[in-house]
Amino acid sequence: MNAIAAEVVIIGAGPCGLFQVFELGLLGISAHVLDSLQAPGGQCTELYPDKPIYDIPALPVCGAQELVDRLMQQAHPFNPQFHLGAEVTELRVLESGRFHVANSAGTTFDAGAVVIAAGVGSFQPRRIGVDGADAFEGRHIHYRVKNAADFLGRRLVIFGGGDSALDWVNEFAGKGTPVTHVHRRTEFRAAPASVARMRELEAAGRVRHITGLAHALTVDGAGDAAELRGVQVKAADGTMHALEADHLFAFFGLHPKLGPIAEWGLELDKKALRVDTEKFQTSVPGIFAVGDINTYPGKKKLILSGFHEAALAAFAIQHHLYPQKKQFLQYTTTSPVMHKRLGVSGA
Repeated sequence: MNAIAAEVVIIGAGPCGLFQVFELGLLGISAHVLDSLQAPGGQCTELYPDKPIYDIPALPVCGAQELVDRLMQQAHPFNPQFHLGAEVTELRVLESGRFHVANSAGTTFDAGAVVIAAGVGSFQPRRIGVDGADAFEGRHIHYRVKNAADFLGRRLVIFGGGDSALDWVNEFAGKGTPVTHVHRRTEFRAAPASVARMRELEAAGRVRHITGLAHALTVDGAGDAAELRGVQVKAADGTMHALEADHLFAFFGLHPKLGPIAEWGLELDKKALRVDTEKFQTSVPGIFAVGDINTYPGKKKLILSGFHEAALAAFAIQHHLYPQKKQFLQYTTTSPVMHKRLGVSGA
């Protein structure tokens, strides 16, 4: 199979990767976007699609999936080509100075520049750690909430002491869904206001809280016919609690892994890619990095910061691809060229 010729390959279809499409498009540069996940959105879609975000400029509140949908709409005029559900396995410099990129599906690219917008790399949730749990994952045992409406009114047991666990305890219990919350310690990593709200719901009899650990699953049947009926929790005082449940949620955090990125010969600093703050270029000319995957003095892991990085990287990429071309800063409010590229000519 011949390699796909690309001006730019973007590795990562999270918010920063999607905004990179837009910023490149404004400069007349097209992109192919690769991601191991089945849909664009990165962690926003995969981990907290219903969670509100409050620090996106001009949007006082925006759901994580809503943000992804808006970014997709914004990038649409530039017709990005998506290659999803396959991990990028190879990245190397060719003799021509261009880049060979390949994914686990066997698709190869010949790219003029590469942007790594891979967030924290590939990630896997920390599992619940009881025998037989893997047979129920995705049906009765979950590590994220895809569609909250599917679980309203069901009997839920939620494990974890961080923000995700407490947010969902409060969300579900606040809507009348029966919730038992289990955390192994009396201390919490969640925001104090979230803990206080959980305690209010507990005092009102709308949340049952147990300090303890999952001990075993309660199951009817065997093999493919097995059905989850609940979970046995061993409390800190040694007592055992048999909890009936339709669904279990475990929010124990993630195992972030760079995966193949660590093997591409790029300079790393504590599992992040070193970049400069002029071009957001890595140690290899022509390979850039934006978002949580990069690091530099003063780095802040915010979506807002990643958007800024993508804007500056776009100009650096344009210069890398077309060094003889003069660069002009044009404004989307007034530039006829920008209007044409955005499909709003005559607006």
